[in-house]
Amino acid sequence: MGKFLKTVAVYCGHQFGNNPEFNRAAVAVGMALAKNNIQMVFGGGDVGLMGAVSTAALRNGGHVIGVSTDDVIARQEPAHAEIDVEIVDGVNERKQRMFELSDAFIILPGGIGTLNELTDIMTMQQIGETKKPLYFLNIEDFWKPFGDLIKHMIDCGFIESLDDYKMYNANSVDELIKMVVEI
Repeated sequence: MGKFLKTVAVYCGHQFGNNPEFNRAAVAVGMALAKNNIQMVFGGGDVGLMGAVSTAALRNGGHVIGVSTDDVIARQEPAHAEIDVEIVDGVNERKQRMFELSDAFIILPGGIGTLNELTDIMTMQQIGETKKPLYFLNIEDFWKPFGDLIKHMIDCGFIESLDDYKMYNANSVDELIKMVVEI
C-alpha cells in the first residue's frame, strides 16, 4: 500500500493543545513524510499543529500543498507564508479538495474541525465512496475516547462492524510511518 502513496492529507489542530508531545509528534510526522518523499496536503494554516507539521515537512525538503478559505484564514488560521495556499469557496469545498488531492489521511490530535474531517472520510468509507485509508496517530492516547465511542456505537447496534473500513491506529510516529510507507 505505502509504495503507492504519493500524497497524504494530514488533519490536525490549528492549536497546539496542552501536551508538548502533540507538537513533537506533528514535527516528526512532517519530517518523516518529507524523508519518504510523500507529498503533504493540509489545511493551509501556519498555526498550531498544522503549522508545525507543514513547516517540518518544508524544512526537510518536502512538498506541501495547503487548501483553505478566505474566511478560515481571516478568522483563525493565517495562511502559511512559505507555501502557496489554494483558496476554495467554503469548508466543504476545502474538505473535498483535500480528499481529491490525497491517497490517504493521517489524523493527528485536533479539535472539532479534525473530528469533522475524519468522520467525513469514515462516512465515505461506510457507504463505499472511498477505500482511501485513515491512519490515526494515537499519541498519548488522544484518540482512545473516540475509539471507545465507536465501540459503543457498535455495541448499541448503530455500526455493524469496522470490517469495511480502512482505518489503522498507531501509537507512535515510527509505527505510523511504517504503516504508511510499507506494504
